[in-house]
Amino acid sequence: MRNLNTQMDLIRQSATVAMADRILALKASGHKIIGLQVGDPDFGTHPAIAEAAFKAMQEGHTHYGPSTGTLELRKAIAAKLQRDEGVSYDPASEILVTHGGIHAYYTAMQAILNPGDDVLVPDPSWATHSNMAVMLRGNVIRIPAPADAERGFVPHFDSWLKALTPHTKVIVLNYPSNPTGAFPSREYLQKLQDFAKEHNLWIVSDEVYGSLYYEGKPTCAADFEGAKERTILVNSLSKSYAMTGWRVGFLAAPARVIQNALKAGQNSITCVAPFIQKAATFALTDPKIQEVTAEMRAAYSRRRNLVIRLAHELESEKVKVIPPQGAFYFFLDLRALNKSSVEMCEKILEEEGVGLVPGSAFGEQGEGFIRMTIAASEEDVEAGFRKIVKWAEGQ
Repeated sequence: MRNLNTQMDLIRQSATVAMADRILALKASGHKIIGLQVGDPDFGTHPAIAEAAFKAMQEGHTHYGPSTGTLELRKAIAAKLQRDEGVSYDPASEILVTHGGIHAYYTAMQAILNPGDDVLVPDPSWATHSNMAVMLRGNVIRIPAPADAERGFVPHFDSWLKALTPHTKVIVLNYPSNPTGAFPSREYLQKLQDFAKEHNLWIVSDEVYGSLYYEGKPTCAADFEGAKERTILVNSLSKSYAMTGWRVGFLAAPARVIQNALKAGQNSITCVAPFIQKAATFALTDPKIQEVTAEMRAAYSRRRNLVIRLAHELESEKVKVIPPQGAFYFFLDLRALNKSSVEMCEKILEEEGVGLVPGSAFGEQGEGFIRMTIAASEEDVEAGFRKIVKWAEGQ
């Protein structure tokens, strides 16, 4: 029998999906589980967005659409980037509509990466950032971003320079970060842009959580003089508009990158469903929907403050809480227990009925940590965090 693609042997399946599948099985067998493992808003998509999609289907927007995305949606995306990030993109040539954020990242990497190119990825970070580069025959070099009271999971700047090789092609960023919620200062990003310019590197910036922030607003990676020519923005409507299942995202990049990315899109999905694009256009442009996204962020902020308050109240020596600056996760530090993050998540699930994601799923620097989402009800967030502390204190 012929061999399979050996490149896939280098890639692990999603720890988040694996945990979700296990929790579904436990729930099906009658167990009560508090699910704090998924990166999926607990809010439903606003009914007006769903109505826009339904209306579009009734009007016949159920056939193939343009592979680049409708010009209407690309204009809405350009307006959103200008409004929220202060960056200007030509909707006709510098924006591509994609099948969610993952597909945006895929088309970006397909557009610029050659086999053997080195890709610098912070550690910890979302596993797909490394896995996709490996799938495309790139070499991933992990840049340590350890827990640091001053920097908060942002790599020490000289770590980028130490990792540089003659084959380095790409720097991958994800701020606010999944899993840590951290993001760097504007000054740090300026230095990184100067570094990328000096060494002729691309910056691919995953800004899917860019609208979810609590302590100051993160800076868009392209918001610097001359940065657009070497920066590729990845984004989606999944987190900010509670539209994870709709699978609609976008790429903003120089026109020559978009042309290559378009080829990757045409040969992977053809196009995003036109009725979904209609709904996305409505979501990005309707003023009331923008108010709803602000309300969701406020709810996450309340839950974040709840966990911080509980951490002070419970005064655990074994569960250290680093407040996230953005996104909707806590990356809880349980290194004092000297156990693997996989073992801890398994035990907490079995003994306390709380679903979490092991920090090691995000890289070596995540060992000893567990990721807990606050994209759940306040009741579940409080009950789940109390159970985590209870379990840890019993070890």
